[in-house]
Amino acid sequence: MADETFITASNPIIYADYPDPDVIRVGDVYYMITTTMHMFPGGQILKSYDLAHWEHAGYVFDHLDHTPQQRLEDGNIYGKGMWAASLRFHKGVFHVVFCANDTQSMYHYTAAAIEGPWERHPMSGFYHDNSVLFDDDGRVFIVYGNTEIHLTELLPDLSQPKPGGIDKIIIRDEGDVLLGYEGSHLYKIDGRYYLFLIHWPHTGHGRRTQALFTADRIDGEWIGGDCLDEDLGFFNSGVAQGGIVDTPQGEYYAMLFQDHGAQGRMPVLVPVSFEDGQIRMEQAKAQVQVRQSHPEHTCRPLFGSDDFSSGKREDFWQWNHEPKPELCFFDAKEKCLKLKTDRITENLPEAVNILTQRCFGKLMTAEVTVCGEGLKEGDRAGICALQGQYAEFALTRKNGRLELLIAGRSVENGKMAMDLGALEKETVTLQLRFDYRDKADQVTFYVKKQEEYEPVGSTWQLRYTLDHFMGCRVGLFLYSTKEPGGEARFSDFRMKVD
Repeated sequence: MADETFITASNPIIYADYPDPDVIRVGDVYYMITTTMHMFPGGQILKSYDLAHWEHAGYVFDHLDHTPQQRLEDGNIYGKGMWAASLRFHKGVFHVVFCANDTQSMYHYTAAAIEGPWERHPMSGFYHDNSVLFDDDGRVFIVYGNTEIHLTELLPDLSQPKPGGIDKIIIRDEGDVLLGYEGSHLYKIDGRYYLFLIHWPHTGHGRRTQALFTADRIDGEWIGGDCLDEDLGFFNSGVAQGGIVDTPQGEYYAMLFQDHGAQGRMPVLVPVSFEDGQIRMEQAKAQVQVRQSHPEHTCRPLFGSDDFSSGKREDFWQWNHEPKPELCFFDAKEKCLKLKTDRITENLPEAVNILTQRCFGKLMTAEVTVCGEGLKEGDRAGICALQGQYAEFALTRKNGRLELLIAGRSVENGKMAMDLGALEKETVTLQLRFDYRDKADQVTFYVKKQEEYEPVGSTWQLRYTLDHFMGCRVGLFLYSTKEPGGEARFSDFRMKVD
């Protein structure tokens, strides 16, 4: 291990949408998995040497069940898909266990290396916001539920409940709450059991809190309650839901999350005191001291620009649903992304093969050059702010000519569109500027003319809504409203974070 130094990290640890974190340490490397819902590939795992700087390690799956809804046929899985995974390392094997709310099924994947390949195993039941514990005696338990927290003993291969094993409710939330206990994270430390939960009581500050329950025996009495009530001064948005991890030196930290408006839910690192079998979460602070075990290591960014010269999807991109590979091409020779259509689509969220990545930072700019030569009548191709309340900035073919269009859906006005007039050429550079400062949650539109960027349209308000249950993403898209078979080319995608 390299010489260690302390560094100061800022919360949120990652200024982007990485909700429901679960963190483990293997040797001197930390791994974190978060909810990826309807995005494919899914189950993204990050790695770090200091809990502050994170980079992409791999995805657990490219697809799940190929259902029509996962493929954006006969419905969608927005806000569903992969939720709140449990990440564990046991006897040299990595385990990921999660539920998918669209299929009401459980998924258990294993791998010898965090990068994969990952193998899926049968698993019966449905365990909401689960946490898996491999106990010292070889027994395996899963804790899960909402308001009523269940403990179930599983077979060693996790495939199903163990016949005659423990299966009971260990905690009931009988208080006045907006959200009952859920988001389980279960640990055994020095012979004692610890269970962390998220909680949202009506009383007190009226925000999400973190709770902790403990027990001497896995089947014994669980005692505890709220252990952290903190918003970091950010709009009464509580820091909660997550688990703890230790350093090689025996220090403990909790990795939780905090809602940040339209940009989503962001990881927050909180120091934890652990003495004589007692755990106490320190006050969440804007800055926290962490050890840096590999100061020579520079993490690769979790977001990025793309000139599409590699001929493949870069790790920071994900599709809005399971993609149709026959309609999307990364052309290394022409340095572009080509999208095609094979259906009529009513609106942007139902468009297949929207290539997306998270919004990062308080101020962010994203732009792309779009060629509309291959668009058919009614086609729309461009760049978007994708969530339930979405905005699209597009080229469209209308009455045979190419025009510029801003469209979308807002809480205030429902679906709306704004024609911006005809284009003089078939290729144009479109730019989105995001402002997330103090929950402004706005996006503005610019078109490049010569070397200048000219604002067009009006500012669009973004909002986090539960139909997508995900922070806003920037996306590249094409869809047809009148006749399938159109094509668009995207090049020189640029992303800048301030």
